[in-house]
Amino acid sequence: MILIVGGAGYIGSHINKELNKQGYKTVIFDSLVKGHKEAVKWGDFFQGDLGNIEDIRGIFKKYPIEAVLHFAAFIEVGESVKDPQKYYQNNVKNTLNLFQVMLENDVKKIIFSSTAATFGNPQYVPIDEKHPQMPINPYGQAKLMVEKILADYDLAYGLKYVALRYFNACGADLDGEIGENHNPESHLIPLILDAALGKREDIKIFGTDYPTVDGTCIRDYVHVNDLAQAHILALKKLMDGGESDCFNLGNGSGFSVKQVIEVAKKVTGVDFKVTEVERRAGDPPELIADSKKAREILKWEPKYFDLKTIISSAWNWHKQLNKSD
Repeated sequence: MILIVGGAGYIGSHINKELNKQGYKTVIFDSLVKGHKEAVKWGDFFQGDLGNIEDIRGIFKKYPIEAVLHFAAFIEVGESVKDPQKYYQNNVKNTLNLFQVMLENDVKKIIFSSTAATFGNPQYVPIDEKHPQMPINPYGQAKLMVEKILADYDLAYGLKYVALRYFNACGADLDGEIGENHNPESHLIPLILDAALGKREDIKIFGTDYPTVDGTCIRDYVHVNDLAQAHILALKKLMDGGESDCFNLGNGSGFSVKQVIEVAKKVTGVDFKVTEVERRAGDPPELIADSKKAREILKWEPKYFDLKTIISSAWNWHKQLNKSD
């Protein structure tokens, strides 16, 4: 039985679907503070909070857990700056509760959802695993803390882990069964699609004077289904007795904000309003992943790196979501 902590959220729900397709039995542990019960369409569901260690003990008592995938983190960078206590409490302290109960039950395999935010401002691109990790916000700092804790726990207790640092997760299930539904929403593609649906009056471009091809920021967009495959390959590595490791996950190519907007206009057929405003503090001009290590060691092969495919999958889901609102 595979435990997916935070499995009612965006990435966790897609991985849950793929694990079940591949014959794994899963149980979802989620507080539903950010997750959506309707996204848990596969496996068992157990509502609980990582802040309550007895909730965690309860699920380990009820199910024969073999390995854990951990997605139960708050992810808003701006909020982490305004309220760091919330982020260190949930993303670090509560995660320690999970690790404690895993060790109590001799469960020593975990896939950890990390982030490119652990690197901070890039010193070079594409960013490989050897790039210095110097986070510039509490969100990235908290994720890096957990990576360091995992390394210590491996050394002391033999807790084997794979930390997967994704760049810009995007897109939706190609069958349209699940997708991205954050509240509040801060990711570019769903914000653009809200503008196309008339739920926002415009989409804002924060800065058009960056040293890039068209003056707007460039980001590496990786489809959520490709991320799901990477998690399953990492899980198999640990289940086969593999050693702990960290991997960067991205397509290795970037798209500018203006490029994403133009493709979205073609996919949706809507010429929504675009407003150019000042730069935001802390936005690097370019973030692109070097995923060579994941390709070589995990044999990971992303399939959905075409921007039109990514946005089309998100648009199909977003239209459905809008109908149900």
